Amino acid sequence: MSKKNKKNQNEETKPVKDEAINEKTVEQQPQEQEQENETPDPSQQIADLEAAIEHEKKEYLFLMADFENFRRRTQKEKADLIKNGAESAMRDLLPVVDDLERALDAINKGGDLESLKQGVDLIYNKFVKYLASQHVTAIDSTGKDFDTDVHEAVTMFPAPDPSMKGKVIDTTIKGYMINDKVLRHAKVVVGS
Repeated sequence: MSKKNKKNQNEETKPVKDEAINEKTVEQQPQEQEQENETPDPSQQIADLEAAIEHEKKEYLFLMADFENFRRRTQKEKADLIKNGAESAMRDLLPVVDDLERALDAINKGGDLESLKQGVDLIYNKFVKYLASQHVTAIDSTGKDFDTDVHEAVTMFPAPDPSMKGKVIDTTIKGYMINDKVLRHAKVVVGS
């Protein structure tokens, strides 16, 4: 055979191979389309959906359990914080109580009146300093305008002069604030 004949023969066989490949592809396409168009078995779909629901239920239960644990933990921490906050405040008051007990002992022994007065002043200053450290401040009332937010009127009294009408003439019990919130209203006499 000559080279020409071989070339012709190769060219003739090539289209035959391409046609065979094309026939295979055409045959496979309808089968794949049939498989895609086939609906899965309904019982299989139900089983899959039930499994998905079970999975979601478990996830939900785990989430609820985590939330319940978080809620309990925060409640316990809050209770501990309140308990320990009071503990700290009381511990800081104990030195003032100790000083008051020493003052009472000095009074019972009949100590010097001037030294007793100085001792009580020291105790008072120590206690006021402690209150300031806890952000407790006294409400300055006498001579100020009557304010229902911080004052509680005990009585009305005729004002000594017209400029004192509606103002606080006297403070019977001092009021206190803590962090800009009224801790105890000042009991006052108001001019009328």
